[in-house]
Amino acid sequence: MTNSTTRPIADKPLVAIGLFSLAMMMFSATDGAAKYLSSDIAPQQIIFLRFVIVLILILLFCIYRGQWNILKTTQPTLQILRGLLLAVCSLIFYFALKHLPLELCAAIGFVSPLFVTALSIPFLGERVGLRRWIAVLIGLLSVLMILRPGGVSFQLAMLLPLGSSLCWAMALVLTRLMRGSEQALTVLAWSSLVGVAAVFPLVWPVWVTPNASQWTILILLGVFNGLGQYLVIRAFMLASASLLAPFSYSIIIWSMLIGLIIFNSFPDGITLVGTAILIAAGLYIWHREKVTNTPSTPIEATLGETLRDRT
Repeated sequence: MTNSTTRPIADKPLVAIGLFSLAMMMFSATDGAAKYLSSDIAPQQIIFLRFVIVLILILLFCIYRGQWNILKTTQPTLQILRGLLLAVCSLIFYFALKHLPLELCAAIGFVSPLFVTALSIPFLGERVGLRRWIAVLIGLLSVLMILRPGGVSFQLAMLLPLGSSLCWAMALVLTRLMRGSEQALTVLAWSSLVGVAAVFPLVWPVWVTPNASQWTILILLGVFNGLGQYLVIRAFMLASASLLAPFSYSIIIWSMLIGLIIFNSFPDGITLVGTAILIAAGLYIWHREKVTNTPSTPIEATLGETLRDRT
């Protein structure tokens, strides 16, 4: 009889979907909390304290497990570069949250799979067929629908999520270069440690001592971010990336709900249509990668990297 510990990972797909969807909700909640705090606390301070809290959680986990070689890596240069890119990604995104609706930042942020697809050619040597290039082009056109440059609703701040997505995509490409040689917790620890070091010089000039309620939100932000990443890892132990990939787009739904309930904002019709087209383009790229059996650059990277690790 086969022991339950040796059963295939895909034996519990519904549990995996539930865990993964819960993680997406937590990531949206942390973004909402960051936007709420940004009216009184500078984005770089929020990012810095989030990195610190995640590092503390990792340290507690290492103490619990007796695991002291968490920073041991065979790719220190790539780890540092990846950490710097994620720090910049987080900073830009949180500055965007300060000036833009939550759901708009989330929608624009999903252009990152398109960037990863393009970057995978020169950096990973992957081949991208004509159909996927068409999907990328359609996805980029949908971003123009959302941004509407030249229109009355356009703001320069709308370019911030694009810059954040580009940094995110570059970090994901570096992650794929490390695939198979590094443990997930090691990658997470390095990104948090580098993030603390990179953001620290930017914090002191704008430091504001949080009050009790703000500290509570900051701690919950860090805990939810760390727990969300843990749930993603657990989900991937129970099901494949190809099954979980489409559920990453639930972030947009959660962001819309949080934006409506907390910030009384909701995207207009054109933004909704553009977002739907962007999601469709991303899902089609995922479908073509699955059909052609090529490495799932945007999906495996986006999900396997604990999604907007923004960590």
